[in-house]
Amino acid sequence: MKYYGGIEAGGTKMICAVMNEDGVLAERFECPTTTPEETMPKLIHFFNSYTIESLGIGCFGPIDVHKSSSTYGHILQTPKKAWRNFDFLGSFQKAFSVETVFTTDVNAAAYGEMISGTATNNRNFLYITIGTGIGVGVIINREIYHGFTHPEAGHLLIRKHADDHFSGSCPNHHDCLEGLASGPAIEARFKKKAFDLYEDDPFWTIEAYYLAQAVYNYALTVSPECVIFGGGVSKQRQLLPLIQKELEQLNMGYIALPDHKSFLRH
Repeated sequence: MKYYGGIEAGGTKMICAVMNEDGVLAERFECPTTTPEETMPKLIHFFNSYTIESLGIGCFGPIDVHKSSSTYGHILQTPKKAWRNFDFLGSFQKAFSVETVFTTDVNAAAYGEMISGTATNNRNFLYITIGTGIGVGVIINREIYHGFTHPEAGHLLIRKHADDHFSGSCPNHHDCLEGLASGPAIEARFKKKAFDLYEDDPFWTIEAYYLAQAVYNYALTVSPECVIFGGGVSKQRQLLPLIQKELEQLNMGYIALPDHKSFLRH
């Protein structure tokens, strides 16, 4: 029996899995994302239990995705300072002599939506995760898009809401999209997690305003057929309708947006 490994390296936790050649999950493992010294041995130990044929890695960013670069496979200037400039891919290549694929965690999620999720019939779309950070995976003509680097569209500079006096939590940009609308930004505001806020809390209108700005900027520049939301914060059922309302107000009829029932997805 052949086995294949996969890693979702997130900012909060690492999830590893092995599946067999029939696509059946053999085993799953997760642990907190603390420091490379603590976390990496646990991941390698998990895969040592199997003879894997290949390994796919989706990693929190920013990361170096260019194979010709001297820092290919490294995590770059991430807000998680313990992981800055860490050779994530290289650590696994030293431990396992198998084919590896390395991209961002949100690109991996977007690719999964294209292969077997809500975007199987779409050629061009975005996947936005709103959780520990905000990340965006871009699929163009059914291929993961990279330019001089992978998109870091979670750090868009956006307009502040008139009723929002929070200075922002991003260590690099303070009040960028991630600094205002991510899970840690919400927790820094209220000293509680997003899922502890009431559904009718006025803040959700502010959150929707920020996310709608991002969607509108993506709509104008990338023209996606749909935008898929993932991550813990996006699980708030009231959020998508609020984003749609804010999006329509921002657009003011300028471009013909796709039908909202198919455009914004979860």
